[in-house]
Amino acid sequence: MFVASLLCQVILATAAFAVPTAKERLADRVARRAAGLTRQTLPKQSVELTENTLVSDVKGLDNATHASVSYSTNWAGAILSEKTATYKTVTGTFVIPTPKEPAGQTGKHFASAWVGIDGDTCGKAILQTGVDFAINGKDVSYSAWYEWFPAAAADFSGITFKAGDTVTVTVAASSKTGGKATIKNHRTGKTVSHTFSGQPALCEYDAEWIVEDFSSGGLVPFANFGEVTFTDASATTVAGKTVGPANAKQIDIVKSNKVITKVATGAKSVTVTYTGQ
Repeated sequence: MFVASLLCQVILATAAFAVPTAKERLADRVARRAAGLTRQTLPKQSVELTENTLVSDVKGLDNATHASVSYSTNWAGAILSEKTATYKTVTGTFVIPTPKEPAGQTGKHFASAWVGIDGDTCGKAILQTGVDFAINGKDVSYSAWYEWFPAAAADFSGITFKAGDTVTVTVAASSKTGGKATIKNHRTGKTVSHTFSGQPALCEYDAEWIVEDFSSGGLVPFANFGEVTFTDASATTVAGKTVGPANAKQIDIVKSNKVITKVATGAKSVTVTYTGQ
């Protein structure tokens, strides 16, 4: 009995040391920033596919989706776009996934789920907030952030996550140069927020629900994030109307001439699935 109890304690202690602590994750982020590597969302980096592009040139591309889906190196998800100032708030709720290293790859890999305003048809400023997922061998970690591009992202403190947590992310523009980013973890009941002012002007053209390959001195190695479904997904307009993503433009990520995500939209949902590199 004593030996079994001791063995159990050793196993638990080993497991505890295998998971990065909040302090260790912070130290990692501080080290990256000291090296000049900041975490930043970039505007959507389009992959242009013309009528002369052969279907065989991009694995996973077919004629049925070629006309209705756009492609990017860094964004997958759904975007509502208008040609005039339209969107004031965007919100969505998703379950924190367990990221994995892509097949045949090892080392640190990342993905991020967020909601935002602008960055597609208007790329001069983006108001956004979300959660990063990181995988490195058996180590999985999560961090919440807020950002008003072109500034780099900043980390929220005082909020933690684990796989399976239900999280709501919301951005609200109080003006074209100010607004608020909010994240709530429904399991813990913890809510964090940040208020912006005096920022570069938004266009308020785009509302987005995105899974991203973000930048840290270049696009980071992209994780197999499994599936992220934004539920209760909606945006409000300057006229006070609430709209959903059913008719939003779908964006898939292309890496090494292969489509590696699949997006589906509903009246109040956006599902982004990793299909493989």
